[in-house]
Amino acid sequence: MAKKGKGKANEGSAQAIDIGMSANDRAAIATGLARVLADTYTLYLTTHNFHWNVTGPQFNSLHAMFMVQYTELWNAVDPIAERIRSLGHVAPGSYGEFGRLASVPDAPGVPPKAMEMVRILVQGHETVARTARSLFPAVAKADDQPTADLLTQRLTVHEQTAWMLRSLLEE
Repeated sequence: MAKKGKGKANEGSAQAIDIGMSANDRAAIATGLARVLADTYTLYLTTHNFHWNVTGPQFNSLHAMFMVQYTELWNAVDPIAERIRSLGHVAPGSYGEFGRLASVPDAPGVPPKAMEMVRILVQGHETVARTARSLFPAVAKADDQPTADLLTQRLTVHEQTAWMLRSLLEE
């Protein structure tokens, strides 16, 4: 009979993980990535919500822009979750878990005006960027290049998207 792993990290795994990182480092990084995942998924939902509900004179351009943005966010969640799994931890995957982990607030119940949507999305992208950036010390300590690469890619997207959205708010 195969031995079961200890704790959540190796649930159902019969073999220890030996990728050159300590269990504590892997746990710290997986915890941080879970927050990045929750923020990304929450921002995805907000962006998709705004895509559905935007109105006004800029409807066509914002509707299309929000679609590009929510599609990019949707495509980002899988690599983040899979990195958590590669580190030997369970990726969060429920609204309840995301709600507990996310720094990005949920979308308002009543859709705001178009430019308020843009402001909310700027704040969301900046929040995800801060969450991702906060993980770099643990990643550097563990010499975890795959996570560093993933975070660098995410930061590039979030910082650029925030800049593009902020540009819409200029008078």
